[in-house]
Amino acid sequence: MGIYLDNAATTMQKPDCVIEAVISAMRHMGNSGRGAHEASLDASRVIFEARERLSGLFGLGNPAQVAFTSNSTEALNTAILGLFSPSDHIITTVMEHNSVLRPLYRLQAQGARISFVPCDDKGRLRTDLLETFLGPDTKALICTHASNLTGNANDLTFLGEFCRKHSLLFVVDASQTAGVLPVDMKKQHIDVLCFTGHKGLYGPQGTGGICVREGLFIRPLKSGGSGVHTYLKEHPAQMPTALEAGTLNGHGIAGLHAALGFIRETGPETIHKKEIALMRQFLEGIKEIPDIRLYGDYDTDERAAVVALNIGGYDSSEVSDELAVTYEIYTRPGAHCAPLMHQSMNTVEQGMVRFSFSWFNTEKEVETAVRALCELAKG
Repeated sequence: MGIYLDNAATTMQKPDCVIEAVISAMRHMGNSGRGAHEASLDASRVIFEARERLSGLFGLGNPAQVAFTSNSTEALNTAILGLFSPSDHIITTVMEHNSVLRPLYRLQAQGARISFVPCDDKGRLRTDLLETFLGPDTKALICTHASNLTGNANDLTFLGEFCRKHSLLFVVDASQTAGVLPVDMKKQHIDVLCFTGHKGLYGPQGTGGICVREGLFIRPLKSGGSGVHTYLKEHPAQMPTALEAGTLNGHGIAGLHAALGFIRETGPETIHKKEIALMRQFLEGIKEIPDIRLYGDYDTDERAAVVALNIGGYDSSEVSDELAVTYEIYTRPGAHCAPLMHQSMNTVEQGMVRFSFSWFNTEKEVETAVRALCELAKG
């Protein structure tokens, strides 16, 4: 296998306990909430324990307020389309992924007003401009915790205080930071936190969720079987059932449950420290390479372990393909589903090559990646 440096897309290398948990679940797990037999009850126990671990990790305080989804995209669609209406004004940022932008554009087409907070030339959010976007109909701030493109992180404590001060709902996309950077929903006044399981949480693809502050009602995106209140015409309103129509991905959640155990044992701070150390080693190695252009703010460690770059005028796809074919180093080129950030950074045509590091990468792999970039820049 080659050197995998595309962890911001998905962490391909998982802890062994995750793989073992999925295999075991596929052999033994029944359907949670669909029976009183042992196979069904075992599934319910694992799923509830996963809710408990997520509630603790994110400072939510109530496991019942964690609803599972297939990924961040489903969670964000659930939050955005379930909380807001065409008469609302919503503030968001140019840092957002299409999983935020496209549901917002759908609302915008129906009449909602959407404002985009810009970034500076290093891709840092212009928080000094936030108040200029406020209006009498402003209902919420929706933002990413960290850019999937540059790795720049936003200060959730500052943003949460801003929302509390102005009575706004605060919806956070934690796709790039869950399991790595600290989140505390209560202390940071976060009303809704959306996350995916297959990145920094080291879980299987097809897992994710939405954490909802107690007392906040979200119109469900889906309705259907729930295992309870079968004779109601409406989908049950209590959490987490309200946002979990149909059979859950129990096998995936079993893997996520194991991954959360691995993170708790290892320590999110320990994981983040190693990832940042690998990022720093990479940056140190490429800093003297001519024609390398970096995007993002690397003066702080409070960020995702991502390095976005270009070599001269070469198309990012050309560079990434050469890394893969010649060196078996796997990165992500192109637009990264973040169109407004590319407009902001003037890289719409060229895109960016993204290197993203994980707990399972090594210093030797970083050395190889640095040598490869040196050779490509010379060539």
